[in-house]
Amino acid sequence: MDYLATKYLKSKKIPSTACSGCGLGQVHKKILLAIDELALTTGDIVWGTGIGCAGRQTFNTWKGDNFAGTHGRVYAIATGLRLALPPEKKIIITAGDGDAFGIGLLHLLHCVRRNVDMTVIVADNFGYQSTGGQYGYTTPKGSVTDSSPYGMQDPNWVQDGRDILEVLRAAGAGFLARHTSVEGQNAVESIKRAIQYKGFSLVHIAYPCITNYAGKALGSRKPVIAYRWLKERTNPDPEQNIEGIAFTTGIYHQAAIERPEFSEQMRKFTAAVRREG
Repeated sequence: MDYLATKYLKSKKIPSTACSGCGLGQVHKKILLAIDELALTTGDIVWGTGIGCAGRQTFNTWKGDNFAGTHGRVYAIATGLRLALPPEKKIIITAGDGDAFGIGLLHLLHCVRRNVDMTVIVADNFGYQSTGGQYGYTTPKGSVTDSSPYGMQDPNWVQDGRDILEVLRAAGAGFLARHTSVEGQNAVESIKRAIQYKGFSLVHIAYPCITNYAGKALGSRKPVIAYRWLKERTNPDPEQNIEGIAFTTGIYHQAAIERPEFSEQMRKFTAAVRREG
């Protein structure tokens, strides 16, 4: 058994129930590596999860305190916990692309607006894979899916001049990064910096779904096909002329001046009201 899993995860949750070849394990391990390299313990972190593949596979795996939210609502729960927990306690959330950029986007934006101290890891498998493989908010343009048999034509959040990270930056997010699951220590370093950031932070990580997305959009359920497809599109050489989606990875934005953190600001406000009373 992997030493990280033994150290941080519940034995009854190992091995994962994810589909064979699923890239979510790569994302999960990168988070654990970041936690380990920061010398954090299970008592230092409260781990929250959403719904779908990302939520189901990471829910209640953490040996420390856990919580889960219904579709899109994990951020509202985390905001309440941030007010209740000691400031030094870390909150890490693993959510899918639907939980983050679809039904949960409004709640996510309110966390950004308030600058709630939490780290959100968006594990993006390009659509609603846990319900059969329908297209979603980050499905690459033209992809054949269960709900787009002639190719996905609905404009997404990550192509044709749109970038959801830019929306979050404009809303006030202090730290944003993007990676793919096939990357190594560079992705771990971004997660470490996100966890250490005082305020709202988010790392968007794309990973391959073998069963649904690869099976329909790429025409094969062989993991090697899906991983090669993702690797070719991770920071490609401009001379390669890769068609379709590509991912420029690394730190997308880190604010030069940190905004006041929400719970810290509210504690100061509450103390001032009590003194006045």
